[in-house]
Amino acid sequence: MRRSNGDDRSLRQEDALEWIADALATDPSLLSPATERVNLKGWDSLGQLMLMSALDQDFGIKLTEEEVGSMASVQDILDVLERHGRLRAS
Repeated sequence: MRRSNGDDRSLRQEDALEWIADALATDPSLLSPATERVNLKGWDSLGQLMLMSALDQDFGIKLTEEEVGSMASVQDILDVLERHGRLRAS
């Protein structure tokens, strides 16, 4: 579900969860907004870097390592997408 940097469309939450699963190389069925980072094997230090890269490449969202490192749940990722106009109401 990778998007190009120039894509101005926003994602529904369901699509965003699939995108997050892809970025973290995990099964989408394991994700909900309440899913915590500590419960996902793919969301380790390498997963953080992959997420940071995917946000930049797919949406043009540039975050610092500290910002990405402070994310503790899938909801935190959804919040970033929403703040940058990339998440829309379902």
